[in-house]
Amino acid sequence: MKRTIAILSRASCIHPIRRRLCRGALILFTGLLVLAVYKNRLTAEEPPQVRIASKAFTESVVLGEMLRALADSAGANAEHIAGLGGTQQAWTALVAGEIDIYPDYTGTITQEILAKLKLNNQTETRAALAEQGIVMSRPLGFNNTYVLGMPEALAQKLDIRTISDLAAHPQLKMGFSSEFIDRADGWPGLRAAYGLPQKDVRGLNHDLAYRGIESGALEVTDMYQTDAEIEQYQLRALIDDRNYFPNYDAVLLYRSDLADKAPKALAAMLKLEEQISAEQMRKLNAQVKLHNQTEAQVAADFVRDQLGVAVRPVTDDSESSFQRIARSIWKHTLQHLFLTGMSLFSAIIVAIPLGIFCAKQKLFGQLILGTVGIVQTVPSLALFVFLIPLFGIGPVPAIIALFLYSLLGIVRNTYSGLHDIPQPLRESATALGLPAMAQLRLIELPLAARSILAGIKTATVINVGTATLGGFIGAGGYGEPIFTGMRRGDTSMVLQGAIPAAVMALLAQGFFELAERRLVPKGLRLSPHE
Repeated sequence: MKRTIAILSRASCIHPIRRRLCRGALILFTGLLVLAVYKNRLTAEEPPQVRIASKAFTESVVLGEMLRALADSAGANAEHIAGLGGTQQAWTALVAGEIDIYPDYTGTITQEILAKLKLNNQTETRAALAEQGIVMSRPLGFNNTYVLGMPEALAQKLDIRTISDLAAHPQLKMGFSSEFIDRADGWPGLRAAYGLPQKDVRGLNHDLAYRGIESGALEVTDMYQTDAEIEQYQLRALIDDRNYFPNYDAVLLYRSDLADKAPKALAAMLKLEEQISAEQMRKLNAQVKLHNQTEAQVAADFVRDQLGVAVRPVTDDSESSFQRIARSIWKHTLQHLFLTGMSLFSAIIVAIPLGIFCAKQKLFGQLILGTVGIVQTVPSLALFVFLIPLFGIGPVPAIIALFLYSLLGIVRNTYSGLHDIPQPLRESATALGLPAMAQLRLIELPLAARSILAGIKTATVINVGTATLGGFIGAGGYGEPIFTGMRRGDTSMVLQGAIPAAVMALLAQGFFELAERRLVPKGLRLSPHE
């Protein structure tokens, strides 16, 4: 019996030890397993990130989608920022490292980007680009030079065949793309080279120029040689009889470090070299502009059929058109709310104290009011572009620009609300012995609340509308479908951005109306006639 008790006693001591050892071994094994998995994830090769951009016209977006499809086929995590403004915006983003690659044209590079260097050939161009860490690919196969065009019927009536013939018709109404009208190889140089006398010259969006030609508001415009609209609108391309325009061979501009970061993706994208003829490019543009196909679908079909590269399906066939539109609107709504919410919230936090300071410190207050007023005079699109070199592309520069634009209304209304408080009320508060901060919190701010909320309300409505320009610099929001629809000539897509933006502005207006009822005492909400 004693022996049995002793054995049980020893066993009762051993079993806890075994349990502890097993538990410890299990914990150790689990820890080693987790460590192995985590180490495997760290050592596993992550797909390289490749950021592709295109400028804000159909052909560039189609080429950008081709690059995205090819990089994706090589295992890269490819992102395409479509419609990133004009040449300067895309070039600035490339040099700053915000993007890795985008399509451009040799004439644009020599006459616009590197115009000050007076380059004579591609060897000099490549050397100049290399100094900035940029590489230029071989031509993609087509020359998309500028041409001037006018309606065929009008050209026949006036017997105009060459650009020189325009000199005899100073009454012609001309409209050129905003970029063409300012760039070195655009209208200024062309007018000097041909001695053109036309004075009625307007700058506008390239895609809208064709609408102007169709309506008769314009009679001459600049075109790209591969534009599908040349045939659609029955336009005559005028002969450049003095050979003013240089070759605009399509090429790829990319950062030199892309070869190290994503060599397979770069090799895949360079498959486009010498693969696209002018006729093919014109047909691709027509499929988007005239037959309502998306740039992504057109690009995927070309990459598959011409280069034999398998690409992922562009659209989900299980989704109806209504579902796609609803998903698109929801995505852009979230982006737009983020842009307006972040910028407006920051503006309120900064602008109300600034307005209080302006009301308390008259001299410095006028200086602050003048400064925020000057910011308001800067064209909104220009401010967006100015911020790209400092903050890159995407939502950050858009939020900063919207923040700056929201300041004036809130600062000025805060200042006015406090400044217009009747002097007897101020004196009464002082006579009651209230400290300055208590006067501000208990009397002055409640009296000025209606004016402050009116400033916030105005800033919000302006903010919602101005935020649509974020689509021009890759910030998303309702501007993305608006600019895409303008580029494609698709009114329904423009409305997908314009109508929700208007609804959001109205909802914001209603929200602050309700806020006024909650925050402003009823007696202060009554008008003098109530």
